[in-house]
Formats: sequence, structure tokens, C-alpha cells
Amino acid sequence: MAMTSILSADDIKKALDSFAAVDSFDHKKFFEVVGLKALSAEEVKKAFLVLDADNSGFIEEEELKFMLKGFSSSGRDLTDQETKAFLNAADKDGDGKIGVEEFTALVKE
Repeated sequence: MAMTSILSADDIKKALDSFAAVDSFDHKKFFEVVGLKALSAEEVKKAFLVLDADNSGFIEEEELKFMLKGFSSSGRDLTDQETKAFLNAADKDGDGKIGVEEFTALVKE
């Protein structure tokens, strides 16, 4: 499934363009601009499945680094600092990875 089956291509482009600069990523603003925040929990879970590249049921730190590419192949890689900040915000149980419920809760904050 492509992210464009869940979100509009225009919103994805706008969000990626907004955070194109290195160290500019802010997950709360990104989720709002890309349109995830306005979706139902079920739709957010579908987006999670797209981002879970290895289908493990979790987004691990290495997958998180490439998260923007899950929205579009033109997305940049997150820096180590951005990746750690995002992981720390989402990983509520401290296991070093983000589950679907953690991701959904983060989007809906």
C-alpha cells in the first residue's frame, strides 16, 4: 500500500517541503501538515503499516531514520538527533521501538 492511498499527494509534498532542511523535523507539526492528525485511528494504523518496512509490527530506530521516505521516495533521511527525539517522544514503554498503539497515540496528541 502506498501512503498516497491514505493521504493526499499534495499534503505529503507540502509536509516534506516544510521539513526539507536538516534538523528541522518536528513530528507534531509534520503529522498536522501531512494530514495524519485529522485521520481516524484506523487510518493512522494503515499509515503505520506502510512505515513498518520490515513488517515486524514495530517501527525500529533504523526504520524511523527513513520514515519520511515512507511518505515519498523524495523524503530526506532524518538526522540521528531527529530520530532519537522522535523515538523518545513515541516510545512510551522504553523498548526502543514504536508499536502501532504508541504511533497512533503520538499522532493524535
